[in-house]
Amino acid sequence: MGKVYECLEETLQDFLRAQHVFFVGTAPLGADGHVNVSPKGLDGFRVLGPKRVAYVDHPGSGIETVAHLRENGRIVLMFCAFDGPPKIVRLYGRGRTVEPQDEEFPALLARFAPRVVPRAIIDVDVERIADSCGFGVPTYEYRGEREQLVEWADKKGPDVESYLREKNATSLDGLPGLRWVESK
Repeated sequence: MGKVYECLEETLQDFLRAQHVFFVGTAPLGADGHVNVSPKGLDGFRVLGPKRVAYVDHPGSGIETVAHLRENGRIVLMFCAFDGPPKIVRLYGRGRTVEPQDEEFPALLARFAPRVVPRAIIDVDVERIADSCGFGVPTYEYRGEREQLVEWADKKGPDVESYLREKNATSLDGLPGLRWVESK
């Protein structure tokens, strides 16, 4: 049923862009560490090349993905069709966190139109691209984006930096999070 692709063909790119939500999975190296799966939305995903993608990492209360990428780089992005023909696409790769202080951040950010100032951009070199049937995924009707994150960030304003410093210094397992938090 499933197929492995050499690169992100145009039909796959169209499928990925059409999804309103995708899921990111990472894990630490230690067997006792916590596996993390995070949903992502707000039009924050972009295809950067035949085997390269990126997404905007919005402020949040946890920093698991960033911490896991710093430790080992392993990441998988999963896209599911919730309407139309059933399909699942997984992008397996090596990711890295590009933070606002990094030289390449402005050029990457220009590829997006974020509604919230991002804490980082996750840049992924895709090593494996595979689809599967998605027959067991239910259908849902998309009704729009939630506005709570945008409203929260607007209300926080400059205080978002202190929030990130408090919440994004380390992961659940004590792994280091955002680099700029360490340096202050």
